[in-house]
Amino acid sequence: MTERLPHEKGFHISWDQIHRDARALAWRLDGQGPFDGAWKAIVAITRGGMAPAMIIARELDVRTVDTISVKSYDHQTQADAKVLKSPDLELVGDGEGILIIDDLVDTGKTLKVVRDLLPKAHFATVYAKPKGRPMVDSFITEVSQDTWIFFPWDMALQYVEPYRGA
Repeated sequence: MTERLPHEKGFHISWDQIHRDARALAWRLDGQGPFDGAWKAIVAITRGGMAPAMIIARELDVRTVDTISVKSYDHQTQADAKVLKSPDLELVGDGEGILIIDDLVDTGKTLKVVRDLLPKAHFATVYAKPKGRPMVDSFITEVSQDTWIFFPWDMALQYVEPYRGA
């Protein structure tokens, strides 16, 4: 068997699918916050966590949303995670009542950096891979470690020639 490139074992996510899965994550998180079931705020991990965070904030009626910018990929190559922008530390404190949202946990490096900053936060991702699962508290769908997820914000629609010609 030949070794596959990351894009050769792909899981393509449409806008409809990310919306459904983010809503499913919101339903799982509903009533689970430490303040009579509510969450104090949501912090989206940019950039992938922004779309799911928007949907979850709407579903759970959380009006305070901030971001933390962590860079852990250079195109499709994973590198050391580095915080580029922190959330409002006065708002998030040690993370109690804060819901951290990302699209995917892969190896867990990004979430580890954020968890070190906000140890009491609840970490939720829409998708999870086995190596990263220990770093996330809630998720919806698990995919194999060797699967590359193609998110709709990374894709463009284009014409594809039919199998039997035009």
